[in-house]
Amino acid sequence: MKAGKHDTQLLKLAMEIGVGYAQKRGFDDFGKGISPKDKVECIYRLLVQDKLIQPLAEDKDDGPNRKHKLILWISKQLPKEHELLN
Repeated sequence: MKAGKHDTQLLKLAMEIGVGYAQKRGFDDFGKGISPKDKVECIYRLLVQDKLIQPLAEDKDDGPNRKHKLILWISKQLPKEHELLN
């Protein structure tokens, strides 16, 4: 998978929206003691559980692929003319 020009910003946006979604679902706020890797995994698993994204195959379920999946998810939520999609 090739990294896009705005992947870092898209991942950051996906995490912000994902944390907000988790809080609306009743999860506590992610404290400072939780690593970014764990946050990515939690948001990914919540979105899979709620059937908002398709799960990765077992042999592909790792950190970089989860991040990529979150980037794809947020990219589909944004309007086509959004600056991060150009």
